[in-house]
Amino acid sequence: MKYLIVGLGNIGPEYQDTRHNIGFTILDAFAKASNVFFADNRYGATATVKLKGKTLVLLKPSTFMNLSGNALRYWMQKENIPIERVLVVVDDLALPFGTLRLKPKGSDAGHNGLKNIQEVLGHNEYARLRFGIGNGYPRGGQVDYVLGRWTDEQQAALPPKVDNAGEIIRSFCLSGVELTMTQYNNK
Repeated sequence: MKYLIVGLGNIGPEYQDTRHNIGFTILDAFAKASNVFFADNRYGATATVKLKGKTLVLLKPSTFMNLSGNALRYWMQKENIPIERVLVVVDDLALPFGTLRLKPKGSDAGHNGLKNIQEVLGHNEYARLRFGIGNGYPRGGQVDYVLGRWTDEQQAALPPKVDNAGEIIRSFCLSGVELTMTQYNNK
């Protein structure tokens, strides 16, 4: 049984370690903990993790955030993975820093990556793991905040939050979205 885990972010050194790239950061940590490495492929970098008889295809799209749907659709089709076994890992301004929320479906909430995925798929019926980046920015400063780097305090607090996101990904693949939501969403 195959799963597609898509971490949203933007390629290029100028975006590395920014809030908007938390999807890439989480998948990098997940791959490292699983002792696998990403390889450049069509529409993104991929790595494959084996987990208790399941195959997890990790994808970091190379299409830039606003065209993430093209990469997701390509890898779903290439690997023959149904939408029920797709998980998108994404940053979320509406959640306090480090808060993790798994949802079985939902709106794009103004996130351009999710908006494009919804446009490409024609629906919003896919699971997403939202990682709170907070909203500590002045009026009109949203873009700079999202594309900005973590504060020193946030950077120091990031590793256990990223590890927790990895636990949620494992649980999603092993136990399903509903049980995982029950177990992790109230923490």
